[in-house]
Amino acid sequence: MKKKQTNRKIYLKQFYHKNRGRFCLALTATILLVLVNLALSALMQQLIDVISQETAATLPQLVIATAVLLTSVVLCSLLAYYSKPRFYARAMQQYKDYVFKELTKKGISAFTGERTSTYVSALSNDAASIEKNYLEGLFPLIQNLLFFIGAFAMMLYYSPLLTLAAFALSFLPVLVSLLTGNKLAAVEKTVSDRNESFIATLKDSLNGFSVIKSFKAERAIFRMFAQSNKAVEDTKERRRKLTTVISSLAAVAGATAQMGVFLIGAFLAVRGTGVTAGVVIVFVQLMNFVIQPIAQVPELWANRKASLALIDKLADALSDNRREEGREIPNKLSDAIELNNVSFSYEKGKEVLHGISARFEAGKSYAVVGASGSGKSTLLNLLMASRSDYGGDIRYDGAELRDIRAESLYDLVSIVQQNVFIFNSSVRDNITMFREFDKAEVDEAIRLSGLRALINARGEDYLCGENGCGLSGGEKQRISIARSLLRKTPILLMDEATAALDAETAYYITSSILNLDGLTRIVVTHSLDETLLKRYDRIFTLKNGSLIESGTFDELMAKKEYFYSLFTVSQA
Repeated sequence: MKKKQTNRKIYLKQFYHKNRGRFCLALTATILLVLVNLALSALMQQLIDVISQETAATLPQLVIATAVLLTSVVLCSLLAYYSKPRFYARAMQQYKDYVFKELTKKGISAFTGERTSTYVSALSNDAASIEKNYLEGLFPLIQNLLFFIGAFAMMLYYSPLLTLAAFALSFLPVLVSLLTGNKLAAVEKTVSDRNESFIATLKDSLNGFSVIKSFKAERAIFRMFAQSNKAVEDTKERRRKLTTVISSLAAVAGATAQMGVFLIGAFLAVRGTGVTAGVVIVFVQLMNFVIQPIAQVPELWANRKASLALIDKLADALSDNRREEGREIPNKLSDAIELNNVSFSYEKGKEVLHGISARFEAGKSYAVVGASGSGKSTLLNLLMASRSDYGGDIRYDGAELRDIRAESLYDLVSIVQQNVFIFNSSVRDNITMFREFDKAEVDEAIRLSGLRALINARGEDYLCGENGCGLSGGEKQRISIARSLLRKTPILLMDEATAALDAETAYYITSSILNLDGLTRIVVTHSLDETLLKRYDRIFTLKNGSLIESGTFDELMAKKEYFYSLFTVSQA
């Protein structure tokens, strides 16, 4: 619980970081408005009692006081107009910036075993809820509490006996606030969970649109969407009902308190206990400042707790799969990458890799081959620290992968995967990943990846579209290869990187990569081209998650075992 509160404080701090000046101005406006309104109530008592000559103040004095107070209301409102919107805007900007920055600190494994919809929901619907219920409710909450305290202080000054009655009658609404806050927080979290599931369903439907159409699964997908949509709206309906109940209970209790105070005040005035007509009227006015907090504070406080629950939920999600600790390793592979008896399973009891031991020496080239489902991609992903729950050891120059700081690993290794993501930006931005590089370096990466034809035809500033919708699969793959080559990391992993390319281009790119000096290359390939395979220092053959053969092309062909069969079939 203590750790959760500490994490929460870090996120709440983002609302006020470099924003305290705006907060102080908005708080000042709130406090001054409360004081001016309380002063207007006192002025009302004077105006009524001046008629019956029960006060020493004169009418001209009260007129001047009225003008001063009304002018103060205008000035305070202008201050609030200037400061509050700026405070809210800066607070939410900093909060979302911090969340996204923390999100980028997570390891690759974060998006192997987590749902991205969690963060989409957190930065959209949940953020909007936090803005409305926490930030925009902050000053009304302070204002209502100040009104409540100030009104009772003035009541005590006018009549301690009548104040005691007002306090007793106001206790029940406060109890309503305390009893309902946790319930609304729980419902708000459920709304967030349902919305997260809805976003996941929507993303799946859009990303898999071509599959849905080709398999005529529109009705089934619509049913899934409708069920998820209904779950969200049903939960939101429960939240609205609970909010209405809380407000109604507070309103009924507040009205009871107001009428009770009015009746008791009238009784004391009739009995001649020193309570004047002006005092009774000002008590009625002050009771509005008591009733308003009673009616609003329960909902404001419940909404605040609900927002804190959303922040806690996000903080918990962002704290998972973090590799902030670990040792730094040199940005160079001096000896080798070694796998010692590595096993791995996505599901308990279903191993996909079985006791693999292999050695990849620095500066050499290795091919990993095998039938579909043999574990080739899983092996490469483990080398990029996509998961840490493997058995055995994976060592980079003797340093166990689990102990290496993620940022240090990414400086050492790049990976080109079969599934490529392209940003909705220019071709150049997608190659450089929005960083500055020397033009000669970019041009060399473009040449090696076979992108020159695309650049000549469309230019470096060509907008790729959402996830590269303006490019072919082969063009996207070339961009992925170019961006990895541009990084010039000592180790390059390639997972079926040329699968989307024609044979001639695939040969050219693979050959270009094999020609690079000082680069350690581990290439998962389905293309068993004899000329290229002979250029690898060693070939590892996987079958059903086990490493069953390794050697040069000529050695494996001479054995006439599993690799020989794979190669022979591929040439038929």
